[in-house]
Amino acid sequence: MKTMSLHIIILSLWMAFGACSKNANEKATTGTEEDTVQSNFRTVKYLYSLAGKKTLSGIHNREPNSTPAKWTNEIFTTTGRYPALWSGDFLFQQDNIDNRQKMIDEAVRQWEKGAVINLMWHACNPANEEPCAWDDGKGVLSKLTDAQWKELCTDGTVLNLKWKARVDEICIYLKQLQDKGVEVLWRPMHEMNQGKFWWGGRPGAEGTVKLYRMMHDYMSRIKGLNNLIWVWDIQDFGSLAGDAVSYHPGEDYYDIAALDVYDGSGYTQSKYEVMLRAAKGKPVAIGECDKLPTVAELRNQSSWIFFMSWSELTYDKNSNAELQQLYNADNVITLEKMPGWK
Repeated sequence: MKTMSLHIIILSLWMAFGACSKNANEKATTGTEEDTVQSNFRTVKYLYSLAGKKTLSGIHNREPNSTPAKWTNEIFTTTGRYPALWSGDFLFQQDNIDNRQKMIDEAVRQWEKGAVINLMWHACNPANEEPCAWDDGKGVLSKLTDAQWKELCTDGTVLNLKWKARVDEICIYLKQLQDKGVEVLWRPMHEMNQGKFWWGGRPGAEGTVKLYRMMHDYMSRIKGLNNLIWVWDIQDFGSLAGDAVSYHPGEDYYDIAALDVYDGSGYTQSKYEVMLRAAKGKPVAIGECDKLPTVAELRNQSSWIFFMSWSELTYDKNSNAELQQLYNADNVITLEKMPGWK
């Protein structure tokens, strides 16, 4: 990726807590056209091939899950091109939970069209009930006490088992995708350094990264999901340089490092360099954004392997002319330029 060093990553399996990601079986050299990457995932191989050259276009399809391609189709209406990355969310409200299958069915359709599949989960606080609302009372933005957090992260406790039961429900859908050969960019517990979410804002080894690692090991080792490409994600707060260290889960626990760009200062070189350092040779991506990067910015920061704008914010922060220019740029990949997964 541009001048980024892609080192040899060897898959190792911890017999106790520290299981390695099955999807981290990657090897790359850097600096020439002869560079190669070995991976179990076609998606990963393809993303590495974009290194320093081109960036995948993407948009998130937020609720309702009853119309899981709404914003993907809106981009086509605006630009005449479909995004190369489709994104969905398991969500938290009753209607959206009821329509999770529709969202998964759309993921299959998009994969068959040749798109990269990205999934995330705005999960309800496990100390409260599901479904839930967005609010900070008992919703996604509610809090856990320190004692509840410790219980949640202690294997076999009531709260820990309640959380695993919810994860089990998500694994059923991810297993459907695995059975159909669909590879998934899996971005759980996104914006780890975002204190508004019940899972976020707890730095250090006993904080957010502990739950993330437990989730990784549970889904990969216990549930046997081997179609997940793990995306570690933080947001561009002023504390980004420190957050990239204190929320780093360890190299065995992610395949892609993503930054959510929302602070209003845009795509600064300092943010880019922080993420390159934090990624430790793995790909970097724009996990979410409202204002999209320009064609020139993507040329200057060519290691971003994809961008994913947030549904309606795409149109709040970008003009139709800007979207058309970006989606028709020669350094931006749209769906019709994808190689396909057959």
